[in-house]
Amino acid sequence: MTREEVFEKLNEVFSDVFDEEITVNDATTADDIEDWDSLEHINLIVAVENEFGIKFNIGEVNKMKNVGEMVDIILSRI
Repeated sequence: MTREEVFEKLNEVFSDVFDEEITVNDATTADDIEDWDSLEHINLIVAVENEFGIKFNIGEVNKMKNVGEMVDIILSRI
C-alpha cells in the first residue's frame, strides 16, 4: 500500500468519525479539526485500527504529533 492510498483511507475514516468531509495531510493535527477532542481521539484511533487491521500501542499513540506520524506507523505495520 502506498502513502497516498493510506491517506485516501484516512480521509474516509476522519470523515466518518467527525461526520464531515475532511482531507488530511502530513501536517494535520487535532488543532486543525474543530471537533477533535480527547474522546474523539479515542474513537479515531479505534476506527483507524479497524480500517487497517492493526493495533497501536500506547507509546505510539502518545508519540503521534500529526497525521504524517500516524501514516508512518501504519505503513510500518502493513
